Amino acid sequence: MEIVIRPDATTAGKLGAEAIVALLQRKPEAVLGLATGSSPLAIYDELAARHDAGEVSFAQARGFTLDEYVGLPAEHPETYHNVIRRDFVNRVDFAPDAVHGPDGLADDIPAFCASYEAAIAAAGGVDLQILGIGTDGHIGFNEPGSSLASRTRIKTLTKQTRVDNARFFGGDIDQVPTHCITQGLGTIMSARHIVLVASGTAKAEAVHHLAEGSVSALWPATILQHHPHVTVLLDEAAASRLQLGSYYRETYAAKPAWQGL
Repeated sequence: MEIVIRPDATTAGKLGAEAIVALLQRKPEAVLGLATGSSPLAIYDELAARHDAGEVSFAQARGFTLDEYVGLPAEHPETYHNVIRRDFVNRVDFAPDAVHGPDGLADDIPAFCASYEAAIAAAGGVDLQILGIGTDGHIGFNEPGSSLASRTRIKTLTKQTRVDNARFFGGDIDQVPTHCITQGLGTIMSARHIVLVASGTAKAEAVHHLAEGSVSALWPATILQHHPHVTVLLDEAAASRLQLGSYYRETYAAKPAWQGL
């Protein structure tokens, strides 16, 4: 696991975008794993700017989103189908129907989850997965207590996650759905490269457990310690509880430029 600490979220986001641009340059048909929420926005803003400048194309790329609320009407602005298109997909040149996501209105959710896993596998797997992290250490919507080997499935959201997400629903927790479909931790671990981005002091405890704690279902993101290629992009606030912060800074400063993320 590589920990990269930058002065602010915008600078960290630029590094994440650089990794995706480099991937698409060597593999234009790459499969991207796309996360929603506030954490990846700096990456998406930078990628949109580079696309507008003619520096990167997504025309041959494909994407799979991490999760989706169950039961929200298709036209609701906070379905993750709509959010990822607003925040990223519609700002670049993905081909129509190149980006897929869980169906929170599926009649048979277990059958849909199995088909979603099959679709990712049929695409060749995810080359680079973008992640955020919840204040309780969840990635995707794999809440504390999730199986570390879990695959795509329906999950019940914790009160903490619903409180955190209420800001997207006018501050009203009662408007936040209670269930979701999420890629499992085992699904996420199948990606070839994982880029996790976190900013702000609210994420500092989760980041500490992610990088320096014991692997535990109580902090689901800690499973990433077992992945061979994880890059964690942090601003100073999110890194504030790291015991080895100075070491991470020294390690990154001494890294050869050719090595990339």
